[in-house]
Amino acid sequence: MNLESITLVRHGMTEWASSGRHTSVTDVELTAEGRKDAQALRDPLMAMGPFDGVYSSPKLRALRTALLAGYAVPELSPGLREWGYGRYEGLTTAEIRGRIPTWNIFRCGAPGGESLDAVSARCDELLREWDEKGHRHVLCFAHGDILRALATRWLGLELRFGEHLHLDPGSISRLG
Repeated sequence: MNLESITLVRHGMTEWASSGRHTSVTDVELTAEGRKDAQALRDPLMAMGPFDGVYSSPKLRALRTALLAGYAVPELSPGLREWGYGRYEGLTTAEIRGRIPTWNIFRCGAPGGESLDAVSARCDELLREWDEKGHRHVLCFAHGDILRALATRWLGLELRFGEHLHLDPGSISRLG
């Protein structure tokens, strides 16, 4: 495998993220705090570079984070869209657990959304694609659960392991 490192950046804070609402297909903007946090990513990311592949989810919150962090032309990658929450879109974990006390996206998926197998396959395809392009150091701007899933697959683990990972809005994680 050519791919030596993947740097994961979770988009900055949004109103939905601050209230704990699951957001996949709903396109929400960064809050003022989220924009400030995204701008603060510039220097740490520049110090980690250069990257030979820079990708962003097509969702506004991820793309805006990339732009504010100094990456004016990331390649939009539909594979980096957030895990499809289906009927859980807009609900908080507490609301979902009120119905299913042991619910966790990495164990249960989401009704009407993406299955664990589908998300795992999507992550595997991204890793394969980046490797086939000859990338060695990839930077991607995306969302909490898809980045946790991508990290899990990079490690060669089952998707369930993702429940043990945590990514705050506006955070940087590097796998290598």
